[in-house]
Amino acid sequence: MTKVLVGNVKDIDIKGSRKLQMAGTEIALFRLTSGEVFAIENKCPHKGGALSEGMVCGSKVHCPLHDSRIDLHSGNVLAPDTGHVKTYEVEVDPASGQIYLTI
Repeated sequence: MTKVLVGNVKDIDIKGSRKLQMAGTEIALFRLTSGEVFAIENKCPHKGGALSEGMVCGSKVHCPLHDSRIDLHSGNVLAPDTGHVKTYEVEVDPASGQIYLTI
């Protein structure tokens, strides 16, 4: 496992996202209204929609293609749909706002 600096929290709007490429995988970073930052694979398991383009509600993101809801904590797709997306450990330095991703 490697911890990688991927940006700064000020670069992501609240309820917004940012996407990045890591080791051949596109990852979406999301910043919630609480200030928490989450990272998941940027691909809906159903139709491959870019989750970074979805709407964030609470701690869930809605797939922009068919409105499936994915929990940003667990990566689980919520009922009535099923599935899972990979999640990544995120650490935000409280002093600098730097975001580190563990892959």
